[in-house]
Amino acid sequence: MSDSHILVERPEVRPGVMVIRFNRPEKKNAITSAMYNRMTAALEEANGDETVRAVAFLGTEGCFSAGNDMGDFLTYALSGSKDAPAAAVFIKALALAEKPLVSGVDGLAIGIGTTLNLHCDMTVASGRSLFRTPFVDLALVPEAASSLLAPRIMGHQRAFAMLVAGEGFSAQAALDAGLVWKIVEPETVEAETLSLAASLAAKPPQALRIARDLVRGSRDEVLARIDEELVHFSAQLKSAEARAAFEAFMRR
Repeated sequence: MSDSHILVERPEVRPGVMVIRFNRPEKKNAITSAMYNRMTAALEEANGDETVRAVAFLGTEGCFSAGNDMGDFLTYALSGSKDAPAAAVFIKALALAEKPLVSGVDGLAIGIGTTLNLHCDMTVASGRSLFRTPFVDLALVPEAASSLLAPRIMGHQRAFAMLVAGEGFSAQAALDAGLVWKIVEPETVEAETLSLAASLAAKPPQALRIARDLVRGSRDEVLARIDEELVHFSAQLKSAEARAAFEAFMRR
């Protein structure tokens, strides 16, 4: 079902732009391993395709993503698998993306639905968006290099409030924190995001790549933090407090 839950539009549909769209509205676009694999493959394809000059992430009306599918997540956690979780592979693909990344958020952006945007170069949000990362509430720790990127972008206080205290950020708070580029009406999020992607795609590609790399800096530190977070995340995943938190979540 990953092909229907993640829709990928290639640049023949929209010149220069690849669109990766969450399409599981009945589950608030909660992300399964299969969906992560699909997005990873799309990002890797974009890296090697000269016709792709920008990548846009979109959700559905009123929901970007509610984060990990908890059922799928628990299945992996209890499996004892030694393989890297699909989410971790996707996060590294985000960090290694060679083309500009933009996102359009309308409504819920929870967990990876928030931290994904830390890897985007520009994010458009509707005024009804909510950004929240309840990692510690689930007895887990920040992921996606958010513990490195969020303090850089928004400072210690705001990053702590989001990643540790689990405070929700409104669209305006996210804009003030530098997580979001602009706020628009819900019905124009997609058009604004795609217009932004098309504008980037129309720029001279070599100059665009060099300029983006200069602004973003070395990927090595980001990749190292992803690995460091994953060690702690994996350890917490097996902890008694995490199991208790998951069981309480599933009883809701």
